[in-house]
Amino acid sequence: MTTVSPSVEVERKTPFWNKLGRVPWTWRITIAYLTVMLFIPIAAMFLKASTEPPARFWAIATSDIALATYNVTFVTAIFAALLNGIFGTLIAWVLVRYDFPLKRLIDATVDLPFALPTSVAGLTLATVYSDNGWIGSLLAPLGIKVSFTRTGVAVAMIFISLPFIVRTVQPVLQEMEHEIEEASWCLGASQWQTFWKVILPPLFPTILTGVALGFSRAVGEYGSTVIISSNTPYQDLIAPVLIFQRLEQYDYSGATVIGIVLLSISLVLLLAINFLQAWARRYDTR
Repeated sequence: MTTVSPSVEVERKTPFWNKLGRVPWTWRITIAYLTVMLFIPIAAMFLKASTEPPARFWAIATSDIALATYNVTFVTAIFAALLNGIFGTLIAWVLVRYDFPLKRLIDATVDLPFALPTSVAGLTLATVYSDNGWIGSLLAPLGIKVSFTRTGVAVAMIFISLPFIVRTVQPVLQEMEHEIEEASWCLGASQWQTFWKVILPPLFPTILTGVALGFSRAVGEYGSTVIISSNTPYQDLIAPVLIFQRLEQYDYSGATVIGIVLLSISLVLLLAINFLQAWARRYDTR
């Protein structure tokens, strides 16, 4: 029979509200800030959507145009995040492992999508990738149209989400010890085997973090995508634009329903990515 120490027994019998008095002030500030800035707005959104009857809520959430915008938004955002996961890691690798002219300038340019207003980014991309633009004029003879298509939406999402992957992976690469790679080479491993079995496993959870951040940013993007796309239903109309269109029609509850669907799907996908991160960390520690 196990015995319980008196201090533990007293802790169990202490009322919950008395325990709250011993909560550190940092914890109290954190809860208060999250409540004001996150929990209350989300609760208000759910309360607004609950004003719609269940049948109408389901009809709005699963309407043909809504399903089409979910497809454009999430599939394109996942594609952009995964593509940036590859090329963002490559860019971070080059910036960390190599010295070359104008390195600091290129390193600073990576952060440009952070500071650039999204509407300006959309206008710039639409101009560059138009049929008469610098890049669009080269793609037009090949039958590739970017501006005012779903491809343009993907380009905008890639542009605004790239810094999240680079800035997430770059510090981890900087902290990696070169001695581990040199030991791998001394043991006869090739450069590819060293990268695949020594460098990538501890780096993979960080890459997933960057992909999750980039995906979240791409899903919520509005300013650049609304300019570079034609906003045609069933073609390149994204969910944030559909929400804005409903707001213009004073359909506030309908817009909130679409927003809740976006929130729910994004939450599920982010939880899946976090699960992969936890699995990768456990696998790396074995």
